[in-house]
Amino acid sequence: MDSDNGVWYAESLYPPDEQLQRVLNSIRESGMPEISVSPGYGRLLTLLVQMTGARSVLEIGALGGYSGICLARGLTGEGRLLSLELREDYAGLARENLQQAGFADRAEVRVGDALKSLDSLLEAGERFDFFFIDADKVHAPEYLERALLLAKPGTIIVGDNAFYHGKAYNPENNGPGAIGIRRFNERMASDPRLESTLLPAYDGMTIARVK
Repeated sequence: MDSDNGVWYAESLYPPDEQLQRVLNSIRESGMPEISVSPGYGRLLTLLVQMTGARSVLEIGALGGYSGICLARGLTGEGRLLSLELREDYAGLARENLQQAGFADRAEVRVGDALKSLDSLLEAGERFDFFFIDADKVHAPEYLERALLLAKPGTIIVGDNAFYHGKAYNPENNGPGAIGIRRFNERMASDPRLESTLLPAYDGMTIARVK
């Protein structure tokens, strides 16, 4: 099956999500990069959080809040979402969109360098049930290592853009982002602490469970 037709068919089965479409519109109107997680993978994030019963979710890369809303939709009980975002303007829009979606009381967007924020969480003894890594690909391997240190047995780690728009599997592309995502994918596939798979739809997504 042609992959583009397969994606079109999959998306045709689901009605438009007006709330998430408003988020996409706000990202476009703000002049931000239109690189939110694909709709199908957004639904998957919600399901994964629901199915695992995750109560503490950490997102690396908030952008405009699209994926944050998908993650927060899966939370139950006293579950909470912490999103890390480098830029204050992106974080501000993410907070606004999370608030409009009804998650102001269970979602926090923290601004700053993600590696420094992750190190601070480690120093504070924090642990998380679920990670979604969707920030710059150059530092993706380091984000993964921090996630493993912040994880518990059974924690789920998800990484978006495994194909990096075709750059990951193009041997002629050796830019820092392509190298970073290759290292991330290889680590997700081979680290003895993880059980994982790579989903080849959209731009690729890796999913792992900490042993």
